Amino acid sequence: MKCGVDLETREVEELYINIDPIQAGGRLTADAMKAIIAYGDGYSVCDNCRKPFRLDYIKTPPVDVFHRDLAAFVHMDIARVVAGARRGFQAVTGTYVQKGDPVLLSALSHYTEFLAIESQGGIPLEIPKNKDNLITEDAAADKIESVLRKYGRAPPLLFIDHFDYQYGNEHQVKQVIQVAHQYDIPVLYNGAYTVGILPVDGKDLRADFVVGSGHKSMAAPAPSGVLATTQERAKEVFRTTRARGDVTERTFGVKEVEMMGCTLMGVTLIGMMASFPHVKERVLHWEQELNNARRVVDALLAIEGTRIVSEYPRRHTLTRVDTTGSFDRVAQKHKKRGFFYSSALREHGIAGLIPGATKVWKYNTYGLTRAQTEYLAHTFVDIARDNGLLVNGEW
Repeated sequence: MKCGVDLETREVEELYINIDPIQAGGRLTADAMKAIIAYGDGYSVCDNCRKPFRLDYIKTPPVDVFHRDLAAFVHMDIARVVAGARRGFQAVTGTYVQKGDPVLLSALSHYTEFLAIESQGGIPLEIPKNKDNLITEDAAADKIESVLRKYGRAPPLLFIDHFDYQYGNEHQVKQVIQVAHQYDIPVLYNGAYTVGILPVDGKDLRADFVVGSGHKSMAAPAPSGVLATTQERAKEVFRTTRARGDVTERTFGVKEVEMMGCTLMGVTLIGMMASFPHVKERVLHWEQELNNARRVVDALLAIEGTRIVSEYPRRHTLTRVDTTGSFDRVAQKHKKRGFFYSSALREHGIAGLIPGATKVWKYNTYGLTRAQTEYLAHTFVDIARDNGLLVNGEW
């Protein structure tokens, strides 16, 4: 099947168990797929846009209610939809960061956090990770003191990821936020791998900003995301325009500067809205997701020479694995070299691994059923045995 002359139909989710680490939480719900067909036109949600002509005021479809529900979902005061988490980062740096400002993030931060800082002329400075690849409150405090000594002022902003994208490790977010606030530094909580995946309470964490990714973790089309904040900070980051045309004397009402007026005008917003009831329900089953993930980890650890590089026991469904001592040993002598592994997985109906990767790789089991995770676990073991690797335990 084709979507057009040269556009092949994507069938990965229908034909395979997909363990791609960045795609697991973004699989669309059936309701979102139906909504996409109905609202696929570019400005579809603008059918009933009336004064003051702003996205979060639209009542049909209930976009206004959705914005309020999003804020409540992450336990913050006010929320806006944005074109991906990175646009949330940009909105915050655009408000607080000026040229030459030192801005803190972690040694495991996503590259888009760096770019958001750089786009404002800020200087990204990393809080170092410890030997366990974790970001701690002590490391954050030391880095803040270092910045104070060098720059003579505190950073205007600090980014902290709850779970990082490299290892899926859980960091001392609440403690780091507490340390930052002692220096009056506002904190952006990066929930790209948590908002929509597990329960997030921004007020309990005392975060100033909560950013989430719709297409990564909220079963929404790309690019979509959420930026939520407190009542106090909303006055700053969601400030309205004061611009006036020097010839026409035009003004632009309540358009928000960092939102460039409106953000998600059609299918991305409606898809996000359609999936939202399902997302609210699924975060309540996080422990079940973790149990499934740990079952697969147990299988991998049974393969002699395989190491879990992420923190253990696992606290997230995204996991980094080192198979240098197992599958990579096979690759050295196999006629397909490193591609034997991804090929073998494909033959078993599993997709998402980078072709040729046999040393260090990542996968994500989020959203898989118990039966699918059992099948995945046994597939790893079966491929190991088929290639002469020793498997310990009763697999």
